[in-house]
Amino acid sequence: MNTQVLERVGQSVAADTAVGLTQQMVRIDSTNGKEDALARDLETRLKALKIGKVWCEKTYEGRLNTFWEVDSGRSGPSLLFTGHLDTKPVCEGWHRDPFDGAIENGRLYGHGVMDMKAGLGALVGGIMTMVKSGADFKGKVTFVAVADHMGQQTGSIDLFRRHKFDHCVLAELTDMQIYIAHRGRYYFDISTIGRSAHTCHKYKAINAIEKMLPVVEEISKLKYFPDISQQMKDLVGPELYTAVGRIYGGLFPGGPSMIPDRCTIRVDTRPQPGVPLSEVKALIEGAIARAKARDPEIVCEMIDADVKSSFMVDPKAPIVVALKSAWETVMGGPATFRGGSWLGDTASFGSLCETVIFGPGGEPVYQPNESLALSDIEAATRIYALTAAQILQAG
Repeated sequence: MNTQVLERVGQSVAADTAVGLTQQMVRIDSTNGKEDALARDLETRLKALKIGKVWCEKTYEGRLNTFWEVDSGRSGPSLLFTGHLDTKPVCEGWHRDPFDGAIENGRLYGHGVMDMKAGLGALVGGIMTMVKSGADFKGKVTFVAVADHMGQQTGSIDLFRRHKFDHCVLAELTDMQIYIAHRGRYYFDISTIGRSAHTCHKYKAINAIEKMLPVVEEISKLKYFPDISQQMKDLVGPELYTAVGRIYGGLFPGGPSMIPDRCTIRVDTRPQPGVPLSEVKALIEGAIARAKARDPEIVCEMIDADVKSSFMVDPKAPIVVALKSAWETVMGGPATFRGGSWLGDTASFGSLCETVIFGPGGEPVYQPNESLALSDIEAATRIYALTAAQILQAG
């Protein structure tokens, strides 16, 4: 990208669009399962820009993804800017309305502003910046705000079932750092099988909850460091994390009065890129075997409940190079690459499209009185604009 284009884009920042849109999105509750209201509102606001084509698509589950496509009319790359509409539920402890979208002392307040409504707002602002700057480009850029990230990522899965892109920027919150990798997620459901009886006949029963206790204890002891490269250790950490995240057992909600014959736990594991399902499964099976050695009466069933892939992009990929160049121009220093322990929608589409992850906002998230500096939204807007201009540059 030549210096003239950089200057035009840098001087024509649509920060007002990015901040204003983020503020409006924060004011709409889009807790997972309730994203449609935000999807439709965003559709209306994007149409008001009178640039490109705007529409909503129903996913195969009937939820809405919002699209905004700006096409140069000339053959060229297809660039995707994407992020999710949905948030987790509001936490306890807020001292203000979590949906007020107030701006105070250079910060924008509101539930979900970091994960990831500011990212969506800055993506839109970035496209506006590139277009308004008059930068010559070819190909097209498509913004898509997807549903159900917090669930099974059905919005992103549906997006890539219907559409193809050459390059992608995912605006997950990275604290303004460039992420080229993240961990995956393997869920295992483990059930202990007992023998039921009325509580008064306790000694004729086998309590499945009690049989689960040694299993949980052995899993909690796990500390595992897979054989991965030093680069991967530096990006996402050396240890494979495991935790018992849920437990089910006994009659509910009317009270026990019966010895439970089944207890089920969900084990959450977070593998690094390159660590296969079989390796992690063997680790969990080893913990179960040690529990059975302590109590031969334990009978277990185990299933693979959910598999979400880890993610890694080549640091030399064009989209990574373009965003790194944009970052260094805006931030005024050398960029470094990082990775995340969390899970992005790249778990579902990272193998289908060359993608880099970058966005405003950082940990911790979903805490009371969440807020984000306006300066981060403005800087992200510039970086997205320059990235798009470089990928789509004409000539």
